[in-house]
Amino acid sequence: MKSARLFVLTLSVGVVLHVAAHSTVVIADDSTLATHKEPVVVAVRRLTEPQYRQSIEDIFGEDIQITGRFEPERREIGLLALGSATLSLTAAGFEQYFNLSLDISRQVFSEQMRHAVMPCAPASPAEFDRVCAEQFISTYGEQLFRRPLSSAEVEARLDAAALGTEQSGDFYTGLQLALSSMLTAPEYLFRIERAEPDPENADNWRLDAWSRASRLSYLFWNTSPDKELLAAARSGELHTENGLNAQVQRLSSSPRVQDGIQAFLVDMMQIDGFDSMIKDATIYPKFNQLVADSAQQQMIRTLVDLLVVKERDYREIFTSNETFLNRPLAAVYQVPFASSEEWAPYTFPDSAERSGIFSQIGFLSLYAHPGTSSPTIRGIKLHEIFLCEHTPEPPADVDFSSVVDSSAATSRERLLDHMSNPGCIVCHQRSDPPGLALEHFDGMGQLRKYENGQLIDVNADLFGNKFVGAQGLGQFLYNDPRASSCLVRNVYAYGAARMPGSAERPYINTQIERFAENGYRVPALFSQIALTPEFFNVVIPQGAQQNTNNVASAASAQ
Repeated sequence: MKSARLFVLTLSVGVVLHVAAHSTVVIADDSTLATHKEPVVVAVRRLTEPQYRQSIEDIFGEDIQITGRFEPERREIGLLALGSATLSLTAAGFEQYFNLSLDISRQVFSEQMRHAVMPCAPASPAEFDRVCAEQFISTYGEQLFRRPLSSAEVEARLDAAALGTEQSGDFYTGLQLALSSMLTAPEYLFRIERAEPDPENADNWRLDAWSRASRLSYLFWNTSPDKELLAAARSGELHTENGLNAQVQRLSSSPRVQDGIQAFLVDMMQIDGFDSMIKDATIYPKFNQLVADSAQQQMIRTLVDLLVVKERDYREIFTSNETFLNRPLAAVYQVPFASSEEWAPYTFPDSAERSGIFSQIGFLSLYAHPGTSSPTIRGIKLHEIFLCEHTPEPPADVDFSSVVDSSAATSRERLLDHMSNPGCIVCHQRSDPPGLALEHFDGMGQLRKYENGQLIDVNADLFGNKFVGAQGLGQFLYNDPRASSCLVRNVYAYGAARMPGSAERPYINTQIERFAENGYRVPALFSQIALTPEFFNVVIPQGAQQNTNNVASAASAQ
């Protein structure tokens, strides 16, 4: 048994390395642009863990179990979707993906599952059947690579399958190696967008149909294109107005659009980090990992219900007191929970001061210290997430001693001491007021009125805009046009994997106006942007050179 496993592992490594040698990316340079002969790669994005998992489930079925670690992700300008365009693979990361590929391949070709996934039956299970193997590789290769395989890519997998069958005496063991090589290929692990010469304008480039299909599918469903979308790419329909309209209508009207918009909201709202959140158990005895997981789910359920299920005005995320609770959260919020269901709808009374998504314990506990609240951290995150305004790192010579040594009883007093430093006031006068308005919530998000025996003041003044507490802050954000503008920019950036440039400002402004005209409804915004030609604009990397390294190496090093 051990020798058989060693055979599979050794042969698989050889196959993967052989196939990777055929995986190339040519990035446009001046000579390529001048000749317009060949398609060029214009963007490379590594799949996120949810995208990897969902793609495997969609292609091979929900019975496939995926157990293993994934490469860490990176957030750029507030979005993981932008960070994915800067990621490559480490050696350890490739080994993790390789082990996943072996396990998935074994499950796909197990006796229980093979008949459900195979498009054909071999003439003999003990001999190599080239016709059947090619049918499997072509069918599933297109779904995994999100485009048809080239003849060289098919031949490489056929060679692997033939060799595996010959040495193992089992047709399905051979196909396992072919599938494993596809699952570890850059073409699967990375979303590779290609541009081609525009036949209607020789001086322009356009995304090819397969790249357009992927961009739509990951925007609306957060997974690989399905067979119908691939068919629309194959026929060229996605390059026509009617074809694009039909696919956007189909994708946006499917129940699966909830998964896609949820993925965007989780990314934009930065609803991650709960697994590593730490709280001082002596100060917050109610905190545990179950509460942290529940707080994360509460934020997701609230946003999806409000913005996708009910299609309410986006700005209501700042003012709504409607949410969902389970029993662990009810104990933290100190409200009764009588439902027989795991989760139940709940509306906070005005006395609870819970107004907006940022007044839930998920946001409040995530952006605080282990043993105390933090008006500064909360304020920075409010500006970053909801207004797209990023706070620079403090200067290296900032003196924090006034805060550390301060005898002030409240956070407000300590921050006032800190802002006496001229190097701090520029940032803190912007970041601190929203955080101070949330000081009725401690470092775990529990309601309080006093800090160290002193009555907490939640009045705030942000450059002349005065508000009181979470409810006042929520109304301020509701009325602030920067909030809806930020969302529009983020939806575009999330789908296109780049922030719009200055030349695209008129386009973004138009989308902001249309978003308002449509009642600030998020699902409509997704369709609105996906139907614009600008969403598929091609940006050729500046100063790029022809490169024949594999795609994983072409991405920026981690």
